[in-house]
Amino acid sequence: MAGCGSAAKSESTSGDKPTTAEEISQRPIIVQGPMPIEAEEFAGRLENVKEETSGNFVFYIGTLEDYPVIVTKTGKGMENAAAATAIAIEKYNPIAIINQGTSGGHDPDLNVFDIVLGERTINIGALKTGQREKNEGIAPTEWIPMDLMASEGSAGEDPNAEKARYYEGDKDLLAAANAVKDTYTKGKIVEGTIGSADFWNNELDRINWFHTNFGTSVEEMEGAAVAQIAEAYDVPFLGIRVLSNNKVNGGEYNPNTAAANQEYVYEVVKQYISTLPNEK
Repeated sequence: MAGCGSAAKSESTSGDKPTTAEEISQRPIIVQGPMPIEAEEFAGRLENVKEETSGNFVFYIGTLEDYPVIVTKTGKGMENAAAATAIAIEKYNPIAIINQGTSGGHDPDLNVFDIVLGERTINIGALKTGQREKNEGIAPTEWIPMDLMASEGSAGEDPNAEKARYYEGDKDLLAAANAVKDTYTKGKIVEGTIGSADFWNNELDRINWFHTNFGTSVEEMEGAAVAQIAEAYDVPFLGIRVLSNNKVNGGEYNPNTAAANQEYVYEVVKQYISTLPNEK
């Protein structure tokens, strides 16, 4: 597939945004999904597909309307997502990355099958505890955010790191996603904040604490790690997450949401391609 090998990467090894139509036409769009049900539906829609692996990560390399698109099955969790993203950027030099899949709701106004476009994404597992001595117990609601990227020094000792770091969704990807909202009929689509951590929250008070203090709409286990790596390489990023369940309003888990989200993301990618110079 043209433009998806090392030759393309050598043109822009730092992840700088492309400046010419020719360079853009050679750089693929990466669409990520953690689990098979979150990746293989989209991969099945590609043409001219070949499969590559690196470690545990699977890359379905194909085309969509003659434009290069790579679906990555990243595996679950922040570490898997970060590693898969770094490999994809170094190996394929993408023009943009969309991390998509299922999520659990934090916002009581959102229902199963609703979709959140990640206007912001945050690592809700990056927290600093208060100072408590032996037998003084624990107080999770007093924990404060910790910005691991605030400095190269100790995040735990740097008062400037005691803040939340939000990764902004790319404006062009958001515009493409909003432009095709009407194609999705299984729920509503809103812009919001996606929270990520290697944590599965079942405590309603804890979920509400995140929603209140961090503005989270949903939680999942990958997006913030992808956003962090994408930012490091200056690659445009957007998270798109469908609610597969929502404990705060009784919405029960439905695995069919994964396929529904991929159907919508397929339309988003087509729209984004149509905005690129030299589109097919």
